Amino acid sequence: MNADDYYLKKKTGRTAGHAIMTTVFFRADLFHAPGLQAGETAAIERIDDALIAVEGGTITAVLRPDDPSRAPGGPFAAPTPVTDLRGQGVLLPGFVDLHIHAPQFPQLGQALDVPLEIWLQTHTFPLESRYSDLDFADRVYRALVRRLLANGTTTAMYFATIHYESSLRLAEICIEMGQRALVGRVAMDLAESCPDNYRDASPADSVADTARFVEAVPRLAGNDGRVLPAITPRFIPSCSDAALRGLGALAAETGAHVQTHCSESDWEHHHVHDRMGKSDTAALRDFGLLTRRTVLAHGTFIDDDDMALIAAAGAGVAHCPLSNVYFSNAVFPLRTALEKGLHVGLGTDISGGPSASLMENARMTVTASRMLEEGVDADKPAAARGRPQNRVDFRTAFWLATMGGAIALDLPVGCFAPGRQFDAMLVQLPHDQMLDNGPGDSGQHDPHSSAAAVDDALLQKIIMLATPADIRQTWVAGALVHQQG
Repeated sequence: MNADDYYLKKKTGRTAGHAIMTTVFFRADLFHAPGLQAGETAAIERIDDALIAVEGGTITAVLRPDDPSRAPGGPFAAPTPVTDLRGQGVLLPGFVDLHIHAPQFPQLGQALDVPLEIWLQTHTFPLESRYSDLDFADRVYRALVRRLLANGTTTAMYFATIHYESSLRLAEICIEMGQRALVGRVAMDLAESCPDNYRDASPADSVADTARFVEAVPRLAGNDGRVLPAITPRFIPSCSDAALRGLGALAAETGAHVQTHCSESDWEHHHVHDRMGKSDTAALRDFGLLTRRTVLAHGTFIDDDDMALIAAAGAGVAHCPLSNVYFSNAVFPLRTALEKGLHVGLGTDISGGPSASLMENARMTVTASRMLEEGVDADKPAAARGRPQNRVDFRTAFWLATMGGAIALDLPVGCFAPGRQFDAMLVQLPHDQMLDNGPGDSGQHDPHSSAAAVDDALLQKIIMLATPADIRQTWVAGALVHQQG
């Protein structure tokens, strides 16, 4: 499907080029989080021996074992072809990573001990400038996409670099390797903030090269709409007013997704206030860059007024809990944002975050919320140490990593439901981590526990303990894109 077909399909159930396709089936024990309750707790659903019908990558039915259509003589009594995953692990929706700097993958785990503005000038910009070398770009981007698929990341939103050809190469690799992706050629032209050897020559060049990229990505060979372009001003400190206005006009003209950084650190947040006389969020709105298809990375310092602007636009926020530890100088008010109706998902922020695993960032989401709620300065009295009622739990972290990201991008992924894409991962924890917890221990668990408690225990173990080594298989649009061994 192309980008327009995604939205047509959601409205009508059909695509413009609808054709008869073979239906394939999956049988699996699954968890997903289709909804969020009261802005704080995800509604988790577990289905054992679910039968999932998939046509052309799109889920057409999710049937429980007691569905009459699966009874003897029913239309789904003996479906074929079927992939039976029961007993091999638990099926989860694929992860949606809203914020990745693809060219920074080689420095993952490095240069985390300096402030953001020094990290950019001393480490990051010199690395990103190397991507004029297509051979280097190809090696790095292939390794990155391979790693992310192995980590269960089926949808990735990428910053590339200012280099048109290598940014396009990243999109081509995503198509080739089967990952769903949004890719942006980075726009940055402000001479006083960007190195001489790593910036667009002019505001006009920023806009023109971005427009050329937005037009080219949907036309790449083999692109069925799985890989989309994103307008990508790096952030306001690296872009001139003229470039930002031009990119905003391009967003209005094309309807393309937009991604940028917003109120990430003390330095960036105050830079925008000093230069614009307004918040990052308000400035992006005034430049036409705050839209339904915008994803704002970090948002650590956004206030109530900013949240109101973001919610009104229907824009999304990429919460990057692990990288925020190193570069954001504060904890993002996640629960407040959710309660105010903001679309929020998770981002690894490679390489500001030293992990390519969204599962690890889901865990850090829980930890960061507890730190915000309870505070960290022991010299202050407990009552003044934190911000009460700000914790979230593992259920919400799971929802953010899947459905939250899907909603932010307005893409039909994130859960197992008709009309959604079959993007999924099969997770199997080691036997010794599943003792007394159901399927991993021969179905044994505390007989006095409720079914809901058993479900909670199993999902919590997966979210809090699973590593990339425990992700056995990954699918995108029904196609197997990763398998261990």
